[in-house]
Amino acid sequence: MITDWQTNKVYFSGRLENDYSTSHANIQNALNALQIEPLYLTDTKDVWARDYMPIQVGKDKFIEYRYDPDYLQGKSKGYRDLKTYPDIVCNRNNLPTTVKSDLLLDGGNLVKSENSIILTDKIAVENRLTKTEIINHLKRTFEVDTVVLIPWYKKEKFGHSDGVVRFINNNTVLLNEIDKSNSILTRKLHESKLDIVWLEFEGNKNKKLNWAYINFLQMDNVILVPKLNIEEDEQALEQIKKHFKNFVDSKRILQVEIRELVETGGGALNCISWTIKI
Repeated sequence: MITDWQTNKVYFSGRLENDYSTSHANIQNALNALQIEPLYLTDTKDVWARDYMPIQVGKDKFIEYRYDPDYLQGKSKGYRDLKTYPDIVCNRNNLPTTVKSDLLLDGGNLVKSENSIILTDKIAVENRLTKTEIINHLKRTFEVDTVVLIPWYKKEKFGHSDGVVRFINNNTVLLNEIDKSNSILTRKLHESKLDIVWLEFEGNKNKKLNWAYINFLQMDNVILVPKLNIEEDEQALEQIKKHFKNFVDSKRILQVEIRELVETGGGALNCISWTIKI
């Protein structure tokens, strides 16, 4: 797999500036300060590019899965209008040819190292497969040896893993302290021989927002950490710096104020970005 820390190009939906203008300006300013030029995708229906854009397995291999999430199938007017068609986006933006998969998936429900992927077990429910069947399917599709299915917290309707866990390196993952009581989650990770480090906070804790620190944007030369204008901001930044020291040495970990995006959109920096290696 191509990992987040191997990518060198970032795309956002062209809708980002219009839908979340303040967050967009802050992100743009941070990237400009590092002389990183983002690109923008046309023909998208919402800003959550991570969910519908293909997943890169090798430098020239991109898996295009079926993007048809249950949360866009509601009866309320307008839900279906938010569905983006990845094949159209790829064609209109002259992106690499993809390998089609029949797998029903949101990209936000897949976090990856070089040889492991982690998803919530919503993936088995969506595809109407047993956990053994879906694990074998995922191993073949994404060419990895290890697939970890962590429990889907049903109150979080999207069922995405990128708000729960992120890889620090091939052997270590970062989790928010709010999941310390989730024994099934920690057991699944330990059984896969992954070490866990915790993002922990002191003082008054804003659990409605501080989950978003896990959802940072990472490339080979930058990490953008959400800033939410709450007490935990500085604590989160210092801990992430501690765990990604090679980025600190080159002064390429920045905090970006995106409370507007997290509070009204329900996602953060990994959710809105599509990062690839070219």
